[in-house]
Amino acid sequence: MTAHATEPSPLVPRMPERNPKALREAIARHAPQLLPDFDEHWKRAIADTFDIGPLPAFLARWWVEYSIARDPELDAHVRDLHSRAAETADYTEAKALLEEVSKIRYSARDLEPGQ
Repeated sequence: MTAHATEPSPLVPRMPERNPKALREAIARHAPQLLPDFDEHWKRAIADTFDIGPLPAFLARWWVEYSIARDPELDAHVRDLHSRAAETADYTEAKALLEEVSKIRYSARDLEPGQ
């Protein structure tokens, strides 16, 4: 399923420019469910502190969150993996499910604007 994160269907919005303003606009348009958390994180980590030091980590986190949320099929798959991992009593199965989530997230972080 990791190929899904790097090769979205034509119906999946393209990744925005890699800056806070473009990312926020893309989230507002295509994944508005993320907007309250994005704004709260921005306020807490950047705006209220007047410190841009955390900006790379902030962008990295929300880049991946948006990358997954913009694709409803991928988002549902990731949620299903998390749910199945939380419900299983089998450590090996839970680990494998979470490793798949990790691979998806890792692939998503390397997406470029326009992909």
